[in-house]
Amino acid sequence: MQLTWLGHSTLSLTLASGEVVLIDPFITGNPTYPAGHPIDRCDAILLTHGHSDHLGDSVALAKKFNPQFVAIHELAVWLEGQGVARIIGMNKGGTADLGYLRATMTHAQHSSSTTGNLYLGEAAGFVVEADGRRIYFAGDTSIFGDMRLIAEIHGPLDLAVLPIGDLYTMGPREAAYACRLLRPKAVLPIHWGTFPALTGTPEAFAAQVADLPGTRVITPAAGETITI
Repeated sequence: MQLTWLGHSTLSLTLASGEVVLIDPFITGNPTYPAGHPIDRCDAILLTHGHSDHLGDSVALAKKFNPQFVAIHELAVWLEGQGVARIIGMNKGGTADLGYLRATMTHAQHSSSTTGNLYLGEAAGFVVEADGRRIYFAGDTSIFGDMRLIAEIHGPLDLAVLPIGDLYTMGPREAAYACRLLRPKAVLPIHWGTFPALTGTPEAFAAQVADLPGTRVITPAAGETITI
């Protein structure tokens, strides 16, 4: 499995069988999106919540590629109203099986709305299982104690993708403690550096987890692809 960080909280997974899955595709207006990076294929989109820096280009991508969407029920209903055809609306604790990928929706501590403060259900995260790997995408969240249950139920986690920017999500200190609950083999920090308000840095985060054995911090540049 290959993973590409596309700035902010946008990620692309390319599976061994060729499918491409996007998570929170914030492209237009994303100052950290790698310039000129093409989206040539999109088989599925996982959405953690409805804020514009996560919902992003979802509707435009739906019109171009007709991907399978996975989102919490209220956000799924909103997407249907935007003309999106292929949607699995679900809720926390459930698992969507796409054949080539299984996505279990987990809890997240955050809000979720779109333009005009239209409520779009609760924010969520996902544990994704594909190609023999398990990746936890936390979405926008603060730390919460039940991250320990995510590790107990779905571990061992090959990778945890955690926000570190602070103000709207966990900062480096809280994200580092989340690693102590999750115990992933590796962690990739996201949701940092996009806007001045996001003051958390990968360096500060790495310093906080330096004493945590068995967890490697991965900090790819935007547009860089790593193998999980």
